[in-house]
This record gives sequence, structure tokens and C-alpha cells, in this order.
Amino acid sequence: MLVGEAVGAALAELGVEQVFGLVGSGNFHATATLVERGARFASSRHESAAVCMADAYARLTGQVGVASVHQGPGLTNALTGLTEAAKSRTPLLLLAGDTAPAQVHSNFRIDQGAACAAVGAVVERVNTPDSALADVERAYRRARDGRAVVLLMPLDVQAAELPAWRPLRAGPLPRPPAPSAAAVAEVAELVERAARPVVLAGRGAVLAGAREPLIELADQAGALLATSAVANGLFDGHPYDLGISGGFASPLTAELLAAADLVLGFGASLNHWTTRHGALIGADAKVVQVDLEAEAIGARQPVDAGIVADVAEAATALLGELRRRGVRGDGARSAVRFAPERDELAARIACGRWRHQPFEDASTPDTIDPRTLTIALDDLLPPGRALTVDSGHFAGWPIMYLAVADPGAFVFNQAFQSVGLGLGAAIGAAVARPHRVTVAALGDGGAFMALGELETAARLRLPLLVLVYNDDAYGAEVHHFEAHSTGLDLVRFPATDLAALGRAAGAEGVTVRGLEDLTAVGTWLERPDRPLVVDAKVTPTVVADFLREAFRGG
Repeated sequence: MLVGEAVGAALAELGVEQVFGLVGSGNFHATATLVERGARFASSRHESAAVCMADAYARLTGQVGVASVHQGPGLTNALTGLTEAAKSRTPLLLLAGDTAPAQVHSNFRIDQGAACAAVGAVVERVNTPDSALADVERAYRRARDGRAVVLLMPLDVQAAELPAWRPLRAGPLPRPPAPSAAAVAEVAELVERAARPVVLAGRGAVLAGAREPLIELADQAGALLATSAVANGLFDGHPYDLGISGGFASPLTAELLAAADLVLGFGASLNHWTTRHGALIGADAKVVQVDLEAEAIGARQPVDAGIVADVAEAATALLGELRRRGVRGDGARSAVRFAPERDELAARIACGRWRHQPFEDASTPDTIDPRTLTIALDDLLPPGRALTVDSGHFAGWPIMYLAVADPGAFVFNQAFQSVGLGLGAAIGAAVARPHRVTVAALGDGGAFMALGELETAARLRLPLLVLVYNDDAYGAEVHHFEAHSTGLDLVRFPATDLAALGRAAGAEGVTVRGLEDLTAVGTWLERPDRPLVVDAKVTPTVVADFLREAFRGG
């Protein structure tokens, strides 16, 4: 067996079931062998999209996302998606061919290790035929432990014979640090003194499966519940769930968060997006942060106390300490402090969501108000849908108005804030959960960047609704610089027909200018056996609230 083939065989033995990629000579043997050993393969049209597919697949399944690319330009094409995965700490393994040391004049030759390290990825290498299996094991283990890892496969090593095969195993996951009793007691004392506590959960809470321990803790402490954007849906259904904190917060959510006197951050970085540049943390509020990594505590937001531990374990330990101390909120204390009556607060929260906020419909005969569009789709789409959101001004509408039932149905790949990653992520999400409808919310800018992946989605016959908020512009720049009398033509474009492009790629397509055009979406939902591209001509003058807040915060 050649070493290149052994890489694929080893990954199959380690449990890899799905691989995304674009195959060239440098990654052919590893990918083909992985598929021959039982893994499914989905070919993208661009390498960055392949990494985004693997990223979303990992986020929704909890497995290592695996992608495979050619050396040189195959790898450099993948770097934007890799940067997003690295910044998001996604468990991802990217296989990449690499030139041999002797190929000094190869057109493909660059310092691939330096390029990958520069974007924050962990770099591993198949060093020799003798070390090949151990190299694969190590790379897979590091990816499984929560890092974006690139396994470079030099062509000369791939072409050598593997000396001998041996069984492989990934080994047990490392145990997270146990919560310190002293740290738990310190936080419990802050909770005991607090009148208006809030539990704010981030992606770390999602990864830890901490929904139930955090709800129990919040009920015991009398705390309200909120999430960062990437943990959207974690507390769905709880009467004191405020939804997303930060730029996407509803007016009521912003009001209640700013009034809190204790913020308990669990698995959330508490960055300026989540805190709305600090405006959602009161000047006198105490802040607690719980994270697996000690260096994360206080890195983005000054804190008064911290616990280094698994989020679910820390929540359970803190719950036990509050019960030992006799601290009982019973889900009512915060309600009494935040509002006169518990039921009144629950009713206010239910009515305080974005879809209930009044607005003047800005639809015209040729365009539809994006708020009107998204609220109608929220009613039309099945409740079990998944949602992925690309980057851009349009992102406010689906995040504010399209509900998700749990964080395992939501992908918001915004750690790098790159436009154009959303469609690849949606394909990965749809492959991960093929029996439910997935919505890819895109702007027209991001849709055109990833246009080739419409064919990928159609080829895979995915139940994917590609929802394009089409304002014929890069809307964020239009609204940001609208006071300038010149220059806006640089970010505006002629009208396009994305529905027709979708049909040309093998999907269905419909142009939406008014609510009556959504009938086609209802028809598609009866049998979503291939993607539907919805080219929504949205009113370009409507500005999302989160963008106003971002401009205000600098």
C-alpha cells in the first residue's frame, strides 16, 4: 500500500464517514481510498466552499469535519474557509497535497505550513513512510480535540510504500479541568448578592451540551437567559429566554440585559459584538466568565470572577453550591426584580421579540420589505428547519426574524466575517441533516462569490432553500457611506436574475417581489427534492438595527 493510500485508509479506520473536497493529483490517492473504505464524498466547485462544508458538518454533528484539497492553489483557495474554522475552533481536518523538497521549481511550490499557521491552523505533516500512521493519528486527534488542523502530504512520501500496517485508534478525549471549589464558591457569593442576574451562553455551552444544566441554574438563581449570536436557539421555549445578546438584540432584550447587575457568561467570549461594545453590561454590573481555557477568561471583557472548566460541569457545580447555600430564585426572583410580576415579565419577553416590533412596511410594487419577507417565511417554513447565515447587511433579517428551535440547527460562520462562506456552510449543514429543510440566507454579493456551489447543491439534490436578499449592492457599504455624494456606484451593481442562474445550475428558482410570489415556496416545500433559489428583490432603503448599532459603536 502506498503512503497516500494509507492516509485515506487510516482516516476511515479512525471513523471518518464524510469528506468534502476538490480532487487533484496531490490528494487523489488519500481521498479515493477514504471513499473506497466507506466514506461519502461531496465535491465542491471551490476549495474554500469545501472547507466551509466540513466546518458546518462538524458544528452540526459533533464529528471531525474533513476536507481534502490539492497542493499549491488548491490550498491557497481553501485559506479563507480555513481561517473561519480556525478562529471558530471547529474540529476540522484539512488534507492537502504538498510539493516534495526536491520540487524546488514546481509551479505549485509555496511554504504551505507557514501559510496555514498564519491563519491560525495547526500544521501537521506526513513526515516519512515509517511515521505516516502515527502522523495521521496525531493530526486526527488534535482536530477531534477542537482545532482546525492541516495535514500536509508531500508527494514523495505519498508515493513511497508503507512499511507495515497496524491498527489505529484516536484514543480517549482529554478530560476538561474540574471546576475549582473556591472559584465556584466565589461565583455563588456573587449570585447570592445579585438582584438581577442573567445567564449568557455562547458556543462553548452548545458544544458542552449545557442547555439543561444552565436552565436549572438560571431557575435556581432567578436569572434571565440569553445567548451570543452563534448559540442562537439554545434556550428556545423557556419563558425567560431573551434570545440573542448584542447587535441582534431586540429593544426589550437590550433593556433587560443593560439592567442586569450580574452577567454569568458560560462558554461565551463576551466580545464587543455580544456586549454591543459594552453597552449591554451595566457600569455597576459584576461579570463572571466560565471557559475551558484559562487564557480566555477576561480576554475580551474585564471580569470579576472566572471558572476554568467544562461549561456543563461548572453549571452543575454552581447549582449545587447555590442549593447548599439556600439561594432559591425558583425562576421568579429575577422576574420580581426586573418587572413587577413574574407572569408579566414572561408576557413582555414573549411580546418583545423582533417579529412583534411594529414597523412601517417599505415594500414597493417592485421590491419587498426584508422584514415583511422574513416574517412571512418564518410562518411558512417548517419549524424544524436549519438556518445558515452568510455575512453582510442582510444578515440582520434572518437572524432577527427566522426562529431556530435549537443551536444544532444554526450555523453563523462569522469569526472571520468573510462574505461568501454561507452557501458552502449551508451545503455542509444539509449533508449533515439531509432529512430537514436547510435555509441558506445570503446577500447577492455572497451569492455571486459562491455561485458555483449552486451546482453542487443541485447535484447533491439537497432540500436547500437558497434565500438571497438581493439589493443589487453591498448594502453595508451603501448605508455606511450614504452621506457621501460620490463613490456609491463602486458598491452598486446592475440588476441580475439569480433565480434563472439557479435554474441553469439544476435547481428551481423563483423571483420574489411581493408576498404573493411566496406561493412557489409553499409548493416547493411539498416536495423539496432539489434546491430552490429565492431571488428576493428587497427594498434597499431599509437598514437593519444591528448595522446602526455597529456604526454607532465604531
